[in-house]
Amino acid sequence: MMEGLRHCPDCGGTGSIWKEKVQVPCGYCGGKKYVGPIAEAAERIEVIGDATLLQGDCLRILPTLESVDHIICDPPYEQLMHDLHRSVKLRRLDGGKQRNELGFAGIDAIREPFTREVKRLNRGWLLAFCNIEGVWFWRKALLDQGLKFKTTCIWNKPDATPKLNGQGPALSYECFTTTWCGSGHARWNGGGRRGVFTHPTNNSERHGEHPTEKPVALMRELVSLFSNLGQVVLDPFMGSGTTGVAAVKLGRRFIGVEIDPAYFDIAVSRIREAHKQPDIFLEAERKATQSDFLTDLINAGDAA
Repeated sequence: MMEGLRHCPDCGGTGSIWKEKVQVPCGYCGGKKYVGPIAEAAERIEVIGDATLLQGDCLRILPTLESVDHIICDPPYEQLMHDLHRSVKLRRLDGGKQRNELGFAGIDAIREPFTREVKRLNRGWLLAFCNIEGVWFWRKALLDQGLKFKTTCIWNKPDATPKLNGQGPALSYECFTTTWCGSGHARWNGGGRRGVFTHPTNNSERHGEHPTEKPVALMRELVSLFSNLGQVVLDPFMGSGTTGVAAVKLGRRFIGVEIDPAYFDIAVSRIREAHKQPDIFLEAERKATQSDFLTDLINAGDAA
């Protein structure tokens, strides 16, 4: 059993890692004194500001994490959906090439160990994208872990590809489940709003290399509603890094895990660009929050 990440002695955060005796700056405070064993879990490590990106199998990496505030992710589909995707010819409206092979395995075999790790390390929300057929499987797996499954929300796609054979309505939406993994009552920033989110698939921010890429605008909305400034958002199925881009732009600390080295490279590039263009208002608020946090730590130490 691999040991978990250790806290940074500078800020108390767990945003850094230790690989083969090479020190990596803490993803929270930038300190370089941090040490913590994770040498065998990740094939590659990139630290970009408040984002720590790990290339490797999430089932090997998640046991090395101590805790996160929220998990927002787009796991692989059920195997049924993979088979369906392979059997039909789809056409993208933006002129890009369409892949009939998704390029990754279905979620079925790893859902139980994944949800077990979610229960152990997550202190807040789990958002998991899936198709409508997968909602029941996710609900059962999460309830089996004793977690508080809340509801299923809808991503409405106004520019969804029409069903050109005319044999029925085209699929123009995608689901994501919301589950509270923390203690007490669930808390979010959306008040009583409805769980329908409308964002076009094709837009100027679309990268287009990943077959299930989500719009940045959608992920920004979800990150802002389900997390707070300075909190740690984990995406264990990072893909091309859209959740990470949204998290960095919104002043969240981000941990991303991706098994495919090609998609990992894309995510690193996109998140690095997002880090170069911070929101100046969020940046000021983030620094103030960090300053308050460090002051509290110092005061607590003095009191002790």
